[in-house]
Amino acid sequence: MNKIIGIILIAISAASFGTLAIFGRYAYDDGMDTFTVLFLRFGISAAFMTVILLLRKESFPRGRILVQLVGMGALGYVGQSFMYLTAINYASAGLVALLLYLYPFFVTVLSTIFLHEKVTRIKIIALVLALTGTALTVGPVSGMLIGALMAIAAALIYSIYIIVGTDVMKHVSPVQSSTVIFASAGAVFGMLAFADGMHFPVSNAGWLAMLGIIFISTIIPVVTFLAGLEKIGPINAAMLSTLEPVVTVLLAMWLFGDKLQPIVMFGGGLILAAVILLTRSELQLKEISGI
Repeated sequence: MNKIIGIILIAISAASFGTLAIFGRYAYDDGMDTFTVLFLRFGISAAFMTVILLLRKESFPRGRILVQLVGMGALGYVGQSFMYLTAINYASAGLVALLLYLYPFFVTVLSTIFLHEKVTRIKIIALVLALTGTALTVGPVSGMLIGALMAIAAALIYSIYIIVGTDVMKHVSPVQSSTVIFASAGAVFGMLAFADGMHFPVSNAGWLAMLGIIFISTIIPVVTFLAGLEKIGPINAAMLSTLEPVVTVLLAMWLFGDKLQPIVMFGGGLILAAVILLTRSELQLKEISGI
């Protein structure tokens, strides 16, 4: 039952995360900049989660766990979010979403290196598929190279965030962890936003987009992902999140008329194929081992 609940939580998280690039595009069109968007995103989310924490009468994390959570927010989420939302300025929302989904592959590689997981033939095949797909999606037909590189950097940073979060979530609840992560990221982006100059929404549409980023693209997906991560582990959580780019691509095509070149779609398909291949192998391995 725990695995089923974990899968449902990760699916909700992925679908919600898939709206970030869409809301981000609307926010930019309303005159906002990356630092202001991210400051409001994490600052307001932190305030909301603090209220929930107090209502639930949960304690604030302390000691080593607090330091790790601050690092996950101030370094992990700051780096990932900045790279991801900046990449949207240089590449289509669909392409950025596809490249971000190199992170399940990165999670598998990092788990092999740092958690000493066994390198299998399936993982090697997935590696070749993922790298080939990446080479195709970042080609000259897919937009500016800087946007693609930023999306890949976001994937790598997020992978490290997941590896660290796997251990942290053994000691705190999703509400406790989300509160600290949001507050840490909000503090960093707040300083950057004030230094660079704040650019608030100029219309109701901009504020609605911002509310969508805060609740639909941040609070819901982060809390559900951390809760699901605890139940099914980092690799499976990463792999099962492949719903996100599908949601982003479909919404971008519907709302913005974004069109991906056939070679880019093929490259993205190879990336997703690598992810699915790894997912199946991991699930089969757990069934065999009785985990």
